Amino acid sequence: MLPEPTQWPALTPTAWPWTALLLGLVVGSFANVCVHRLPRRRSLARPGSACPHCGAAIRWFDNVPVLSWVLLRARCRRCGGRISARYPLVEAVNGLLYLGLALLMPPGLEAVVSMVFVTALLVLSLIDFDWHMLPDAITLPGTALGLLASLLPGPPGPLESVLSAAGGYLAFALVARVARWHYGEEALGQGDWKLAAMLGAFLGWRSLLVTVFFACLAGAVVGLLLIAIGRGSRRTHIPLGTFLGAAGIIAVFVAEPVIAWYRGLLDG
Repeated sequence: MLPEPTQWPALTPTAWPWTALLLGLVVGSFANVCVHRLPRRRSLARPGSACPHCGAAIRWFDNVPVLSWVLLRARCRRCGGRISARYPLVEAVNGLLYLGLALLMPPGLEAVVSMVFVTALLVLSLIDFDWHMLPDAITLPGTALGLLASLLPGPPGPLESVLSAAGGYLAFALVARVARWHYGEEALGQGDWKLAAMLGAFLGWRSLLVTVFFACLAGAVVGLLLIAIGRGSRRTHIPLGTFLGAAGIIAVFVAEPVIAWYRGLLDG
């Protein structure tokens, strides 16, 4: 008979955050693969990682998250081509996200689901920033996973998860229709609708509202800054999915305190 998970040596209270950090760094490396290959409709498994300049296969000891980039001084061992700082940055951010979750949650299925969720949002944010698209390969199974996760203890429950997913999708679809009628062009792609459904399935309607508020606020600030410096106009396309993904990650950590604070204001 297996011991309880909390009794496993690798998942003791002291080791759990460090285990989560290391896991996050490794998964962050895979997140880089997803960001690069999913928009190009390439396999995530084959071929293996290779230098974008010379095509040389990257050996395992040159593919250690963050550390290899530092030791190689951001250059390919074979051709000396420069390696973007985004790769170790994504790995480090994902590792820190997992560390943050481990500090908030004990080891268990709920923590694993939250880790999958934040990595998916990180990948979606970067893909939308680069390509202005949100792949169904993430949002659709992500929504399904969020609905299944609602069966676990804690909010949202199954009914709230389903209603929040449907409500998020329909609300964004309605906004898109109105915006298209007003501007005469596509203003909110269907990928954003599906991402809203995924966020609703995982977070529930209250945290979804917090996420949308943060995303719209950040998007508005960036849009105004672009106009102010002469790099944009009122017609400039802002990748909302990038802001929704980032806001969703933030909501995982702060939505509940924000909601509690807001309720306190209403209660006077």
